[in-house]
Amino acid sequence: MFTATPQRARTRARRLIIVVVLLVVAVTVVLVARHATAPPSPSPAETPPGVAPSPTSTGPVDEATALATRHMLTLPPEAALPHELTTATAGPTITVPRPAPIADRVLSDGFPATAEGALGWLTDFNETALRGGDPATYARAYGEAALPHAPSLQGSGPLALLTSFRNEAGIRPGELTPGLTVTYDVSQGLIKGTAEGGRFAVVCTLGQLSFDYQGASTSMGIGDCQALRWTGAAWRIAPGARAAYAACAWPGSAESVAAGYRPLNRDGAR
Repeated sequence: MFTATPQRARTRARRLIIVVVLLVVAVTVVLVARHATAPPSPSPAETPPGVAPSPTSTGPVDEATALATRHMLTLPPEAALPHELTTATAGPTITVPRPAPIADRVLSDGFPATAEGALGWLTDFNETALRGGDPATYARAYGEAALPHAPSLQGSGPLALLTSFRNEAGIRPGELTPGLTVTYDVSQGLIKGTAEGGRFAVVCTLGQLSFDYQGASTSMGIGDCQALRWTGAAWRIAPGARAAYAACAWPGSAESVAAGYRPLNRDGAR
């Protein structure tokens, strides 16, 4: 394992922090380009931010695909970095359940067959899969969570961010690294909408992704949206179209409100 002097370690850590910020910028640029060039898709009637749209007359498959692929708000890169908070909100607090973990599994289950249950499941998924900043952990969680014909793991924004960070650090996936701490704490969420009688839901989390590496640290607001399907027993990442990429904003900022994110309450959590 590579051993650096304290000065070299600090320099390397600073470089990694810069890389993380640049990755946020790069992802935003890609999303802007896709938003500008992608052909428009049919969409349900406009609704207030964070509120599920009313059912439309389109067929179930078309309705679900249109909901999943409808573009989210595009924000400038700096919106994801720490800055002033606002007292405004995009709507009432969303209460989501928080069941206990299941032994020998990455993910928890037991969430109800509601849009709030879907958001609670995605909250647990993202906080668990991103903890530690290991692409191997994220890949294992995604493997547990994805139904057959779900969107490819390789198109995941969070996975790309973790992989790039580890590549720059020279840390292999699955390798334990002293001095590296990565956490993702969700504080806001968004219910984009439901289809197929509530058996299909598109929900988004917004949380603070924090890196601490060899004494250098940084945090940013990272959003993630997923199209989920109720299997009859649990929520899973749905087959079909990938959900449009989430807006990334510092949680609690004016930009997070503009994107439709609302505060979350964890069913009995403080």
